Amino acid sequence: MPPQPPHDSAHGVFPAPSPDSAPSSADVAAAALGAEEATTARLDESAAQRASLSPLAPLSVPVFRMLWLTWVAANTCMWMNDVAAAWLMTTLTSSPILVALVQSASTLPVFLLGLPSGALADILDRRRYFIATQFWVAAVALVLCVAVLAGGMTAPLLLALTFANGIGLAMRWPVFSAIVPELVSRPQLPAALALNGVAMNASRIIGPLLAGAIIASAGSAWVFVLNAVLSVVSGLMIMRWKRAHVPSPLGREKLPSAMRVGLQFVHQSPRMRAVLWRIAVFFLNATALMALLPLVAKGLNGGGAGTFTLLLASMGAGAIVAAMFLPRLRQAMARDVLVRRGTLLQAAAMAVMAMASNVYVAVPAMVLAGMAWITTANSLSVSAQLALPNWVRARGMSIFQMAIMGATALGAALWGQVATVASVHLSLALAALTGVVAMALVQRLVTDRHMEEDLSPSQAFKAPVAATPPEAGRVVVTIAYTIDPARATEFRALMQESRRSRLRQGALSCDLLHDLADPARYVEQIVDESWTEHLRRFDRVTASDVALRERKLAFHRGESPPEVVRYLMER
Repeated sequence: MPPQPPHDSAHGVFPAPSPDSAPSSADVAAAALGAEEATTARLDESAAQRASLSPLAPLSVPVFRMLWLTWVAANTCMWMNDVAAAWLMTTLTSSPILVALVQSASTLPVFLLGLPSGALADILDRRRYFIATQFWVAAVALVLCVAVLAGGMTAPLLLALTFANGIGLAMRWPVFSAIVPELVSRPQLPAALALNGVAMNASRIIGPLLAGAIIASAGSAWVFVLNAVLSVVSGLMIMRWKRAHVPSPLGREKLPSAMRVGLQFVHQSPRMRAVLWRIAVFFLNATALMALLPLVAKGLNGGGAGTFTLLLASMGAGAIVAAMFLPRLRQAMARDVLVRRGTLLQAAAMAVMAMASNVYVAVPAMVLAGMAWITTANSLSVSAQLALPNWVRARGMSIFQMAIMGATALGAALWGQVATVASVHLSLALAALTGVVAMALVQRLVTDRHMEEDLSPSQAFKAPVAATPPEAGRVVVTIAYTIDPARATEFRALMQESRRSRLRQGALSCDLLHDLADPARYVEQIVDESWTEHLRRFDRVTASDVALRERKLAFHRGESPPEVVRYLMER
């Protein structure tokens, strides 16, 4: 327990009056003035807190505002490309599976390359990395433009180029997800993430409208030209950001090791595992609507490219409206309740779309779908961000995006195949039903009963200093505890939590050894990949880890602290 302040320091600011003395008028006035100032300060603080919780509060941060506008432009490019590619595919083939595979080709690279991208975003200069992704997307758009103008576009080539554009998305999303918590305060983080959803959905309106107008007036090729121009402008905007990259004194992590640690952290985090199950189940079923929307639009009375654009814009409008009410919804309902109700609303919207025959029914359904999408995705995105410390944030968010895009790619192919075998309307109805059932099962079976951890960095653990640091070889650390054998069950349960903590920090393994000759002696054995990786773990200690150490020390009965010994593993 931290030492308590002496009673005569923090609280003894004014001398206590003697029992037989009455306060003077000056004392009363001073006290009244102090009370008024304190009340004013509390009111100002309350107003500041309300302002910080406003859905638009993060836009008051200049850097966030600049990068958010860049993000709007970048996502506008993405939607323009997806709309143009999806509609172009309907002119190249009438096969539902090939139309649905445009969605798969766009999102599959995020699933395949998300983890390497997240690892690179954690170990490289995030600013330069973000810029490079923008110019990659611009280059792919130029190739698409040339292929269409030359008359050489085919269905397989369109899928390949859509996949190449998806590579740019795979490299871009994790780094932007990791940047946002650097730009805003923790209370503003949910609003900032909601604004990211607004950016996505505003671009969902702007992008399809631009794409539809350009396709109708000039042709698909010019959509890709504008896409390239906007991508270049976005890259130039990011170059204005003056972020100072601070390299680690221990040097860059090796990419394979960084990827291993990212996967290990997520695997050992019950909160992240619960989030990943929920987001994957939601998008596996919800993506049926987006993947089959071009065919739904064509099947409506008088349906065409304009109808497709209108439906996309309606979904985006619904998401923007819902984002404005998310702060109130988060105060009224727990995140799991928001996810459950968002899933039900999404399923209802898909069921309506399965039966819709005209835009008068379809448009309101798409508005509801947009509301459900941003409510569910934002709730789970906030949960993921709060479950990740900064040092592994890009890797963790890349795995989060992998879950979304992997589920989206699989769902698009699955529901596209169901539509091919049966019908588009039956595919949407089945997706709505299975989405509700699957989410109910996941929320029941994959629960996170752990309290929210304090993941703020701590310097409480001092890194060891070696006279001659080993250049190679694994490092083995042993920590010997002496405990009351009657409390062995409690201690072993706590050490399971300690094992998860060590593995999240990057240790290769962590085991608890019990001395057969002395029932009171337990030894915690941790293996690190190298001396450098051993030192990195000290940079990754959080306030939660410090509290965990205090709980372990409470079991120790020895007169001296637990003995710590470090060994170099000889081959």
